[in-house]
Amino acid sequence: MLINDIEYFKILEDIKTRIRAAQYRAIMGANREQIVVNWNIGKTIIVKSQWGNKFIDNLARDIKLEFPGIKGYSVRNLKYMRKFAEFIDDPEIVQRVSAQFSWSHNTTLMDKTKSLAEYLWYADEIIRDSLPLSKLEYRLETKTYQRQATLDKATNYRERLLAPQNGLVQDTLKSPFVFDFIENRGIL
Repeated sequence: MLINDIEYFKILEDIKTRIRAAQYRAIMGANREQIVVNWNIGKTIIVKSQWGNKFIDNLARDIKLEFPGIKGYSVRNLKYMRKFAEFIDDPEIVQRVSAQFSWSHNTTLMDKTKSLAEYLWYADEIIRDSLPLSKLEYRLETKTYQRQATLDKATNYRERLLAPQNGLVQDTLKSPFVFDFIENRGIL
């Protein structure tokens, strides 16, 4: 017998929402653990740097032998783990910030930012706006940090507008051509 009742559909929606929320927490928890493990492996590589690059080569090979079905422990990725541990020396930042987004986000930030301050600024953008990697790459390519964080912009958009409008308005400030198009007649 099918139940066709409004109360039933409300219960069903509530249960689906709970399942999706639990799935999200599980994924983010696994991601957090992976980022922390990567950072700890990077720290170990730094401590054993006297063994040279052969250490990383051997480590990659032996991890693959022990865990043949797991990806992410190639020589290249182990070098990224070392770079990650060098770039972010504070385990609190790793736990509180870096573990909130993917390893791909982290490697992209390490490759394209010049300082920890810039990395953390983009990290806040990723977290606040739930940026997918493609949007992060776009912001990095268009040097959003240099235009937004290093320039003194006097706006109250984030406080006055509701999300997502506040982010949209803030993003339009990146383009100097937008204001020519609008012809400011009391709109802003």
